[in-house]
Amino acid sequence: MNKLLIASVVGALSLSGMLATTSALAADATTTTTTPAKSTTAKKAVAKRPAPARRLIKRKPGAEAKAAAKVDPIPDGATKWSCNEGLAFYLKGDMKRDQVVTVNWAKKDYQLPRETTTTGADRFHDAATGMDLVVIPTKAMLFSDKDSSRLADECKTDEMAAAGTPAPTQSNALIKNAQ
Repeated sequence: MNKLLIASVVGALSLSGMLATTSALAADATTTTTTPAKSTTAKKAVAKRPAPARRLIKRKPGAEAKAAAKVDPIPDGATKWSCNEGLAFYLKGDMKRDQVVTVNWAKKDYQLPRETTTTGADRFHDAATGMDLVVIPTKAMLFSDKDSSRLADECKTDEMAAAGTPAPTQSNALIKNAQ
C-alpha cells in the first residue's frame, strides 16, 4: 500500500514537471522568430553581459610587470661563490662568527640563521623560505627544501679555487685557534 502511494506521488510530480516544461517551451517558441530560408529550428538569442560601469578594485597598468621585475641588489661586501654549471650566489657575513648570513640567490636575498651540526659542517637554514646552505672545507652546497633539490653544487670562492685554501668555516677557525 505504501509503495503504491509513493509511486503515485512520484508519477504526479513528474507529470507536473513535464507539463511545466512543455508550456515554457511553447511560450518560448512563440516569441522567437525564424526565417524559413535559413533553418527550421528556432535559436535562442544569448545576451552578452555588459561591462561594469566602474571597477570596485582599480587595476594599475603594469603592476604585475613591476612585481616580476623586483630584484634585490647584491649586498655590499658580499663574497661571490662560483658553482658548477655557471651558477653563482653571493654571501654576506662572516661564517666564522655570525649567527645569520645573507645569501643572494636568483636575484633575491635570503636571511639564513646558523644551525648546529655534529659533523663540523657549517649549516645555515631558513625553514620559512626553504633555503639551506651547507659549507664544508672543500666546497659549499645550496639546497631547497621546497622541492627537495640541490640548487648549486661545488661552490667555491675565487680564493678557494685559485689557492686551494679551505672554506672560511667556523670549524676551521676553531681548529686554527686550538693549535
